[in-house]
Amino acid sequence: MSATEQPGNDIAPVQPAPGTAVPEILVGQAAATVRRSPRYLNFMIVGAVLGAVTALILTVGFPQTAEFGLLQVFGFLLLVGVVVGLALGALVAILIDRFTGRSVQTVVVDRLGVYGASVENAPAEADDPPTSSANTL
Repeated sequence: MSATEQPGNDIAPVQPAPGTAVPEILVGQAAATVRRSPRYLNFMIVGAVLGAVTALILTVGFPQTAEFGLLQVFGFLLLVGVVVGLALGALVAILIDRFTGRSVQTVVVDRLGVYGASVENAPAEADDPPTSSANTL
């Protein structure tokens, strides 16, 4: 074995010249489970923003007292509003996921390998590593 060869790496990646077509070779197929779900972080951010806006509206809407200043009232309402908004946003996302999350589909996905001009260097189907269920969507 020479110094440039690495064990277990039979094919070296080839960088194609710009503007040239690169052949793609079907290396294997696998079944994958596709499940759509809402993005929880987006729902939580929208809930926090709505909580902050609600805190601002409530601060301006209530009459000012001599005991607490305007910024103190806004700070307290902002703290409560953001926490409640985060929780409600997460709850809405969970409810949407429960009611619409029943659409699970199994699809066949292709694994493509990109090789240089020679197709002879492509690995045989038997050389494929076994697919695991941890890589499913």
